[in-house]
Amino acid sequence: MKYRKFGNTDLLVSEIGFGAWGIGGPAMVGDLAIGWGNVDDQTSIKALEKSFELGINFYDTADFYGFGHSEELIGKVFGNRDDVIIATKVGHRVENDQILLDYSKEHILKSCDESLKRLRRDRIDFYQLHSAKLNHLQDGQCIEAMEELLSAGKIRYWGISLNTFNPYPEAEFLINKKLAHGFQVAFNIINQRALKLIDTASQAGYGIIARIPLQFGLLTGKFSKDTKFEKNDHRSFRLKPELLSELLDELEEVFKLAEKYNVDKTTFALSFIMNHQGVSTVIPGIKTPEQAIKNTQPLIKISEDDLNFLHELFNKKFDELVSKMS
Repeated sequence: MKYRKFGNTDLLVSEIGFGAWGIGGPAMVGDLAIGWGNVDDQTSIKALEKSFELGINFYDTADFYGFGHSEELIGKVFGNRDDVIIATKVGHRVENDQILLDYSKEHILKSCDESLKRLRRDRIDFYQLHSAKLNHLQDGQCIEAMEELLSAGKIRYWGISLNTFNPYPEAEFLINKKLAHGFQVAFNIINQRALKLIDTASQAGYGIIARIPLQFGLLTGKFSKDTKFEKNDHRSFRLKPELLSELLDELEEVFKLAEKYNVDKTTFALSFIMNHQGVSTVIPGIKTPEQAIKNTQPLIKISEDDLNFLHELFNKKFDELVSKMS
């Protein structure tokens, strides 16, 4: 495993991190699935243990993943040890079967204490506002809360997990104000909308976490046009059959490139991301020890020509399809 500096912080993070949304298990808000279907806790624990054994030291979760269950599992396995780096998020809650965004100072301070308890830690290494919008940042309560937590020693650094489809307004606000320490962005072969931001923010000293690296599993090559998702899997409404079919057709060219480099599709997808030097760590979702092994295979160098081809493929084909996944 190789490690990269997380922006201007003193964190040294594994190039491959552990995306812990999936281990939160199935979660529903009314009829809306916000999890990844059924998982087994013992398998999740083994996945966490195996990932650490393989050199992963960065674990990304949220208080909303399984309504805290993901944090609880991470706390159970790692507790307060200082050789792992824990990132979690705040800002989502449920009321009357509705997801509410709450970036009030009161909610953030209270939620941080609750996350620390579930994680069994004295402090959170990187605390993120979970999809906060520009108006929330302009209001200032959430920033005040983060700075207060920083001063109190409950968090080491803070940042924001940015919108999947347009990450720019919030990031530019924080960069211009010289606030926060890092950004989490959706970035992969299919969704490259954050590409310019990665360059700008990393040059300004921000750490960058790349999430959804396999675009809900599409880039693993394991789906066919007949793939069906369980109702409690959020992909059941994001990847409708017609859209899935379109995406799989366009992915043929990507998968041919993976063959050219003689690596499996997952390794190729992760390598594409880490060939962008502004990215600090990439966080594939890991639910099993087998996935931990698969996601930590040695990454490859992709030629400039092939990177440019993939950037152009996004501009010509994938950008339009990404809009249909919202």
